Amino acid sequence: MRLGFIGTGTIASAVVECIAGDGHQITVSERSRARSTDLAARFGVSVADNQGVVDASDVLFFGLLPEQAAEVLPTLSFRPGQRIISFMAGVTLDGLAPLTAPADPVAVMLPFPGIAKGGSPIIAMGQTELINDLFAPQNSVYSVENEAELNAYLCAQAVLSPAVKLVADAAQWIAPKVSDPAQAEDFLRVLVGSSLMANDLAPLLQALNTPGGYNARLREHMDAEGMQAALAHGLETLAARGD
Repeated sequence: MRLGFIGTGTIASAVVECIAGDGHQITVSERSRARSTDLAARFGVSVADNQGVVDASDVLFFGLLPEQAAEVLPTLSFRPGQRIISFMAGVTLDGLAPLTAPADPVAVMLPFPGIAKGGSPIIAMGQTELINDLFAPQNSVYSVENEAELNAYLCAQAVLSPAVKLVADAAQWIAPKVSDPAQAEDFLRVLVGSSLMANDLAPLLQALNTPGGYNARLREHMDAEGMQAALAHGLETLAARGD
């Protein structure tokens, strides 16, 4: 498949790395020169200006900021039959269509940096069959029905940062108390990651809810300190902004 990437930031570079070994003909834009040069050196992808990417591709991925898209896309000449997958949260497919006619914006895809190595979630909206064909099953594609659902997923995924911060703070707390701080941090990462991957949340919480146990006591303390209320307020604040 002939794939092109306009905008070669962190996410686009990770997506290229994910599929570079799958036999596709990949062309990336020369914007973000350091990243495009690195991708060419490591994976043999082609590098071109934006119009060159369009001309060389049947499926295009847009990794631009919304304001960049409004400036860059009207200067390009697309052709019928080209399909477009956007990484741009906040730019609707209907809003993208006039900028890319006669090409067809078919889907929004919101990947995460872990896609580079596989095993990462992908939020997808629109005609997601193409995304599944390219990125599943090595990654998990979660399809949403509309912009409201997409925004809800975007808000909820922000729990990742505070969750990582909790584990990082626990690792920092334990470091002066043990002989091998790096091992202790690895233990915490494996503990949390493997537990979440191996269990649904409700039964996992029930299993960790032994009265008087360490897990139950710490969770009860943090709930009493307002952690649950702070999380709910933060998510509602993100959802109200909608960007």
